[in-house]
Amino acid sequence: MADPKETVTAFLAALEQLDIDGALTLVTDDIVYQNVPLPAARGKAAVEKQLRMMAKYGTGFEARTHHIAADGQVVLTERTDVLRAGAFEAEFWVCGTFEVRDDKIALWRDYFDWTTLLAASARGAGKALVSTISRRRTRQAVG
Repeated sequence: MADPKETVTAFLAALEQLDIDGALTLVTDDIVYQNVPLPAARGKAAVEKQLRMMAKYGTGFEARTHHIAADGQVVLTERTDVLRAGAFEAEFWVCGTFEVRDDKIALWRDYFDWTTLLAASARGAGKALVSTISRRRTRQAVG
């Protein structure tokens, strides 16, 4: 059996590569995924739908793991997650709980502060807007 921390680390690494197929090989068919307090996605097909939507609209994801600990098959992570979509970027603190069964993730539950996420999104949107305006002005000056 693999170390549960290695399973979680490999899963997050696959997500960072936007390798949804690779990430899905590391989850059980009956996985439960939840961003608390939103409703849970139950089953591999529901989780796949969410992950593919993330990959479709996002251009990047990064999980900066600050701490990772395991108690048997339960793995806890303290991370800074970074979501990217073009010039937009939002980074925010996340605490994740993963339950691993037979070397696959059966439960993935992330907790984060919604106010922090909204503030990070506003900053990301502002930076993206400034970047877009700057590029347009540069093109106008050159053209």
